[in-house]
Amino acid sequence: MMLRETRAEPPRVQILIVDDHPIVVSGFKALLEADGGMTVHEAASAQAAEHVLAVMTPDVAVVDINLPGLSGFELARRLIERDASARVVMFSMNDDPVFVAQAMEIGAKGFVSKNDNPAQMLKAIREVAAGGNAWPPGISERIAHLSERGTGVGQGALSGRESEILRLLAKGKSLSEIADMVRVSYKTVAMSCAALRLKLNARTQTELIAIAVERKLV
Repeated sequence: MMLRETRAEPPRVQILIVDDHPIVVSGFKALLEADGGMTVHEAASAQAAEHVLAVMTPDVAVVDINLPGLSGFELARRLIERDASARVVMFSMNDDPVFVAQAMEIGAKGFVSKNDNPAQMLKAIREVAAGGNAWPPGISERIAHLSERGTGVGQGALSGRESEILRLLAKGKSLSEIADMVRVSYKTVAMSCAALRLKLNARTQTELIAIAVERKLV
């Protein structure tokens, strides 16, 4: 009797979506799982994502920038700091090149706008899962243009940590709360705030908060 040869199915691609909007998550999850070969996990906050990441390592993490509490940028920075080979795609309603530049700075592999065609979003996830990058078309030229104008990138540009501290200040967090959230000392946060005032030519914390709003960090 001849035995039928059986072929093992290729492992499914594990995707983690970190977003606090249930409708967005359910639509994105349906899109990815309908493509076949993908298993989608979800988390509604950076803290929930860290619990998921403690028990599994996704092939791709899709992280919304504007999460409740800790921002998506800070979560992505921690994930990449822990595992330099992590493949992270930032996800946002805002495709401002300043945000794309910040995603590049922290080591993300791509940036997807929630306004993009779903097919484009799926293509970006596939490319990053395969080891590539997925950046918006023409983004290098847009970032270079900003640098020439001294807007957002270059002069007055902020590191990922500085942006996170500025964002949390604008959300009304105290220096002690910020220190706990970004896992640094109170002294480090206080020194960062002083450096931010100097860098952004802000005389008071109120002016720093106004700059955060102007830069769409909140």
